[in-house]
Amino acid sequence: MTSAICKRIVGSLASQFCRRRCFATVSRQQADHVRIVEVGPRDGLQNEKQSISVGTKIELCERLAHSGLQTIEAGSFVHPKWVPQMDNSNAILKHILKKPPSAPHPITYQWLLPNQKGLDRFLATCDAFSQKNHEDLNRTPAVGIESGSSPRAYAQNPNETPSSTSGSNASSSYPSPLPSPSDSSQSAIPFPSEIAHEVSLFLAATESFSQRNTNCSIAESLKRFAPLISNAKARGIKSRAYISVALGCPFEGPNSPKPTVVADIATSLLEMGADEISVADTTGMGTAPRTKELLKALSAAGVRNEDLALHFHDTYGMALVNTLVSLEHGVRVFDAAVGGLGGCPFSPGATGNVATEDLVYLFESLGLNTGIDLVEMSRIGEWISGELGREHGMGSRVGKASLARSRWVKERGK
Repeated sequence: MTSAICKRIVGSLASQFCRRRCFATVSRQQADHVRIVEVGPRDGLQNEKQSISVGTKIELCERLAHSGLQTIEAGSFVHPKWVPQMDNSNAILKHILKKPPSAPHPITYQWLLPNQKGLDRFLATCDAFSQKNHEDLNRTPAVGIESGSSPRAYAQNPNETPSSTSGSNASSSYPSPLPSPSDSSQSAIPFPSEIAHEVSLFLAATESFSQRNTNCSIAESLKRFAPLISNAKARGIKSRAYISVALGCPFEGPNSPKPTVVADIATSLLEMGADEISVADTTGMGTAPRTKELLKALSAAGVRNEDLALHFHDTYGMALVNTLVSLEHGVRVFDAAVGGLGGCPFSPGATGNVATEDLVYLFESLGLNTGIDLVEMSRIGEWISGELGREHGMGSRVGKASLARSRWVKERGK
């Protein structure tokens, strides 16, 4: 029933937007590289009952930027009535736009939003920053940049071709001129070159969870997302889509939804133009056989590994097992939260995300590269655990052990 509804919705939307089938545009990763999407600042903190200051959240993003991560989910534009903890996400976005955290390489920041109002708030903040930045540049006399210098220096990726910074090319480090206000809604936002911003959408794979989480059906969610993805693309912003409760629903049980339902939703989102699909085991009910079955269904539907990210919670201790199954299948993008933070306010009993420290240790023990400094990530886990008043190591045994060994080695060296 759900599958048939999804197909009808997508068919009408495809004709409305005159789209042909397309797939994710996320760059193909090398087989020995795994990209970890850090969801701690958003998914990791959203379920915390105590009020967390905007300063703490900004500091968390800044610390994470130093760790070697490439992608950080920094906040959410969900109405504070539903997720009060995310009420200050707009202030975090403003801070990152004004003063991007220093990092060894460019970073992509992702922002979760549920509807057009959320997208409008996000775009309004970005437009206001771009307009002010443009006005400030116009008030500042042009100053030549010496060869080899730039407003911000970042470590060169050894796999990238070195770019010239001399002569007239040096001016390319400045933002491009903004369009007039009358046509700004149809032009790309000129973010600084060292950062990118993307939006994330979310819908559920079961009708029960969809109604409780977004107050609408799966078909209505898909219909709502088509213009959001289109509008974001018109502004040069990529879209990520989460499919929640893909391996078990708190209201319908561990065997719901069927893998084919998840696959149909994923293909629908890709046909709309989503750039990446994060398939989420929101409840942590997923098992190795169920994960394998789901991945097979996604492949049979034409969803490539390059289109996918996997998002596991560790409620039943199966997150690393399911990660290995996905890794063997060929998936190379995984979501995680520093210190194992997290939980879903709409999924009773769901505990934290798989810990970033645990994933880094697992992948690197298999000879895979994450680019993340494990000890630094463990320090961040210890710090944020202290800020939240919880014992370090509750969410990541790897984090606790890594720090203990690091300090032991340091003491022996004295």
